[in-house]
Order: sequence, then C-alpha cells, then structure tokens
Amino acid sequence: MSFEDLRKKIIFALDVSEIEEAKRWVRLLKDHVGLFKVGSQLFTHVGPSIIDMIKQEGRDVFLDLKYHDTPYTVANACKEAVKLGVAMYDLHALGGLAMMRQAVSATDTKAREMGIVKPKVLAVTILTSMDKQDILDIGISHAPEDAVLKLALLGKQAGVDGVVAAPQEVKMIRENCGQDFIIVTPGIRTIKDQKDDQKRTLTPDEALRMGADFMVIGRPIRHAKDPLKVIENILKDMEVAQCQKSYGA
Repeated sequence: MSFEDLRKKIIFALDVSEIEEAKRWVRLLKDHVGLFKVGSQLFTHVGPSIIDMIKQEGRDVFLDLKYHDTPYTVANACKEAVKLGVAMYDLHALGGLAMMRQAVSATDTKAREMGIVKPKVLAVTILTSMDKQDILDIGISHAPEDAVLKLALLGKQAGVDGVVAAPQEVKMIRENCGQDFIIVTPGIRTIKDQKDDQKRTLTPDEALRMGADFMVIGRPIRHAKDPLKVIENILKDMEVAQCQKSYGA
C-alpha cells in the first residue's frame, strides 16, 4: 500500500469554530489527508458553507453530526446531507433499527433522484470518551466491547455501510461484520499525546493493524508545532504496520 493510499485513510477532525481558521487548515492539509471531518461545533457556527468551502478545495467531507431522533426526522436530515454532497455522514446506532433503516432508505432514494453517488452511512456505536462505568451510568449493562458489537450488528442489519468505533474494537467488528463493512476509528493518539477526554485509544499504526479503514485524527495534528511533520511520521508508522500486517508479522 502506497503513501497515497495510506494518506486517504486519515480523516482530519476540523474541530474549530471560525471559517478562516478552517480554511487555513484545509489549505495546509488538503494534500496530506484523505477527508475532513466537520462536526457539530463548526457546522453549528458556520453552517453548510463549510461543506462548500472544503469541496471547492477539492476534498471530501465526513459530516459528523451523529443524527439521533425519530426515524422520520433523521430520514429528512439524511436527505439534506445527501444534498450537501458529503462523502459520508453518521448517525447514532442507539437510535434503533427503524431509525437506521429509514436513514439508509432516504439516503439511497435522494441520491438516485439527484443522480449522484450516495454518501456512506455510518452508525456510531459507543463514544470513545466512554468507558464501562459511563455506559453503566446510562443503563447499559454490557461491557463496552459487547455493546459495540451488538450495535454494529444492528447497524449491518439496517443496511448501513459501516460504523464508528474505538480502535480496540475493530478486529472484533471485522470478524463479525465482514471485510466490506467500513470501520472508522476516532480516539487516535500518538504515543506522545495526552488522551484528553478520550478513554479508549490506540496509535494510528495499531489501529491500522487491527483493520481500521479510516482513522480520525484531530488534536495530535492541530496542537503540533509542525503538523505536516506529525502527519509524515504517522504515515511512516502506518507504512511499517501495513508491511507487518501483509507479511503476518
């Protein structure tokens, strides 16, 4: 796998609030990462114009708004995501089977009506900021990994293209949901990084070894004195991991 192929696996978390700051990051990193993640902070402050800006720079968007509402409301929101032309978006698997099914159906229908490639629909399992105690507090008695697998299988049953899950859970999901099921992993940190509010983390090369398709990386790059150097080092580590994986090391 080439550096270019590995680069495409990196999703930069554009977790800023101002449009000018977002532009600076997109222009700096557009040749070094695969996609840009637009989350609730930036989208709430700037609105859909942020999607247009990223696309004008020739890059794709992962719209990370984690839809979670009634099936009807989420389906309508998903139609709007299709109209924005994003490459992928996510919703909460905890919204249930009916909600996810209607979201997938609405996405397929709207994309066909527009004559465009449909965005990938991802189901968020358990947030990487949550551990066993956190999910017990909200009434889920399963261990985090068991809850994640149950939600991933529910998402697959609903027809989603993949899930967002912690890197430690990638291998388990891959074994149960198949090779074509997309797995996006947030909670990515280099060895030198603080975990911040993330509790279930791995390094980029470890996530790649586990079988992740995409890795969301934000703070390790944004907080670096030399962001491009950080990405270069990440890609080198990923290249080694890919070689080891290919040769069964």
